[in-house]
Amino acid sequence: MTLTNHKIITWIEKYITHVKGELAGKPLRLEKWQKKILNDVFGIMRGSVRQYRTVYIEVPRKNAKSTLGAAIGLYMLGADGEQGAEIYSAAGDRFQAGIIFDIAKQMVLQNPELSKRYQCWQNSITYHKKNNRYKAISADAKTKHGFNSHCILFDELHTQPNRELVDVLATSTGARLQPITFYFTTAGFDKTSICWEIHEYARKVIEGSIVDDTFYGVIFKAEEDADIYSESTWRKANPGYGTIVKKEYIEEQVNKVKNNPSFENTFRRLHLNQWTTSEIRWIQDEVWMECAGELPDVTGLDCWAGLDLASTRDISAFVLLFPVDEMFVTIPFFFVPDIMAKERNQRDGVDYINWIRQGYIIETLGNVTDYNFIRAKINELAEIYNIRGIAYDRWNASQLVNDLVDDGAKMDPFGQGFASMSAPTKELEKLVYGKQLVHGGNPVLRWMCSNVMIRQDPAGNIKIDKEKSTEKVDGMVGLVMALGEYMTDDSPGTSVYEERGILEL
Repeated sequence: MTLTNHKIITWIEKYITHVKGELAGKPLRLEKWQKKILNDVFGIMRGSVRQYRTVYIEVPRKNAKSTLGAAIGLYMLGADGEQGAEIYSAAGDRFQAGIIFDIAKQMVLQNPELSKRYQCWQNSITYHKKNNRYKAISADAKTKHGFNSHCILFDELHTQPNRELVDVLATSTGARLQPITFYFTTAGFDKTSICWEIHEYARKVIEGSIVDDTFYGVIFKAEEDADIYSESTWRKANPGYGTIVKKEYIEEQVNKVKNNPSFENTFRRLHLNQWTTSEIRWIQDEVWMECAGELPDVTGLDCWAGLDLASTRDISAFVLLFPVDEMFVTIPFFFVPDIMAKERNQRDGVDYINWIRQGYIIETLGNVTDYNFIRAKINELAEIYNIRGIAYDRWNASQLVNDLVDDGAKMDPFGQGFASMSAPTKELEKLVYGKQLVHGGNPVLRWMCSNVMIRQDPAGNIKIDKEKSTEKVDGMVGLVMALGEYMTDDSPGTSVYEERGILEL
């Protein structure tokens, strides 16, 4: 039987206050959808104990799931009647787990009645009357085997790198009479993850194809074919739309999508709760070609470069980037062994031969990359332009890098992971859509741009994915590295980013 006003709702609205934003310090008033979940989970009984042992709540970002989780944690700590209760906040890392815990601690400190009952320590909240404790824990599963959990609050399940912590904590509830595990998460994109496994289990329980009366699942999302620009879509996906989730906030996120297409998957995942892929098609050809323009004379000007070397047999790219007034001018140079160029032209229909004839690709003799030729060309360019720094892939370094250092070039290793690549990739996207890049319509770079697939991590960082991209993307990788080299140049007066910072997409 579902109770219309279970005591957890009364307790939360009596003791719990908001800790952030314009409502900070004011009583938490639960919304209908939150009350429905709490009434079901805590009010439906099997005999004298709760029916549900596992609760999966998948909801878009900003719908106050952390606030709800913190309130539940405090109720379970001191109002659920369990002796020696162990409450744990868990997540993909200790910082994420601490989000719900820290909110709970602030809730206690803001309420005189709770402060009398609960004691807040640096890493725990305790309820001495029943010898209960609440802690945030790290993601190291090996140290969790001695737990005797009464309640587990798992935040952002989609960030879990594997199933180990989930499994260890699930088995830690076995000695309790009515333990409960809450999974709070937004949608993810890894369909081999433990989150996707539990998501699918929840979906099947909700649909009725799996019967499990100990599992409670609720998934708030927009349909896959829904119009992402429609307010009705935002309302359907976000149960707290108009109250917890402000219309103005969603409109801001939608404007990001309109200006930066790589943000669309992030918007769909975080704000419409749609499971997406981690690969995203990037800049549309018509948008790229709006930046063709006519290349100005940049002889003698400062520039920064990205060097993306082929392993031995395919195309290598050396890309120069010139800041000119409020614009950026890029001039790429491509190198390919002549035998490989003929093979690729015949086998794959890639127009290497015509591009060589037109001067867009420089062919080198033989069937392997001629690094000495590339070295000579870079030194020749250094006589024409003032190359301030050259970024190169540290994992594909060769003797060429050492030779260029001997020649006097400033060579900087540039990581290919999200940490190094995300900021310049996002900045390049902004420059293209803002028509602040001039590339002269170079057909090789245009072809490579059309090949790019972007990979995104759970935090929204992006980078070019060479493995998933449809064809060669070396010139675009070189351009991103050149922009990254410019953005991180710490020489005085070299970068506009020192004054205005990187613009967030």
